[in-house]
Amino acid sequence: MSLRRTMLYLPGNNPNMLLRGHLFRPDGLILDLEDAVAPSEKDAARILVRDVLCRGEFGGCEVTVRINGMDTELWREDVAAVVPAGATGLRVPKVENPRDIRLLDEYLGEVESQAGIAEGRTAIFCLLETALGIWRAYDIATASPRVAALIPGGEDLTADLRTQRSADGAELATIRSLLVVAARAAGVDALDTVYPRVADDEGLRREVAFIKQLGFDGKSVIHPNQIPIVHDIFTPTEAEVEKAKRIVAAARDAAARGLGAVQVDGRMVDKPVVRRAEFTLSRAGLSGEVM
Repeated sequence: MSLRRTMLYLPGNNPNMLLRGHLFRPDGLILDLEDAVAPSEKDAARILVRDVLCRGEFGGCEVTVRINGMDTELWREDVAAVVPAGATGLRVPKVENPRDIRLLDEYLGEVESQAGIAEGRTAIFCLLETALGIWRAYDIATASPRVAALIPGGEDLTADLRTQRSADGAELATIRSLLVVAARAAGVDALDTVYPRVADDEGLRREVAFIKQLGFDGKSVIHPNQIPIVHDIFTPTEAEVEKAKRIVAAARDAAARGLGAVQVDGRMVDKPVVRRAEFTLSRAGLSGEVM
């Protein structure tokens, strides 16, 4: 399972940031050809991102590209440039219709085939930035086996909802819950929107703790200083890891002895508890390891 605690946005027209972003050790990078790039610079940014991808030096980060919206004339050129160059995923803005994801899937197959890339390698990350996109979240997530994650919008979504971003994010609470349910039902990741107040570390901590409790797998970030804070909250504590190891070990022992139930720390352990323990170990990078 890929860790996607943090995915760092990098402007597609800034060579210094594109080349150095991985040094801040996010789990993933988003090379941005959409909002970060002025219309007059789209072609130059596409060439720059393609060339940076061809270098292939990203320190093990998952590398995705935010392409221009499928309601523009640019998205096909973006895909044709960045997929053969090595992008492992595409972040698609303003997704509202499952039909668009099926269209992108079909075109990706053509590009992969022409480039000699294994068909299906390129993942799709769906940005849901309108009320309609949120309403259709499950259908969008299941429109293609390439879909890896759903991501709620921030500013665009709140504008569509006729409200605005607040410090406590109350206006997005229901939206976030709906998105997590859709993602889990579809078997894809739920990745949260960015926290725009880059100097507000405590506010970021509160928001990340909240979205972790909701069930999100990670968060998009716009500044390197946000990365260690998000990682700290999403990384299980030593006590959580040790408890998870005991639960998994006890469950395996019970299964080997043909027992249907087992206790750990005075609590009955059933399948949901074991699944949570296994997830804790995977998030800690310890899948399969027990005491």
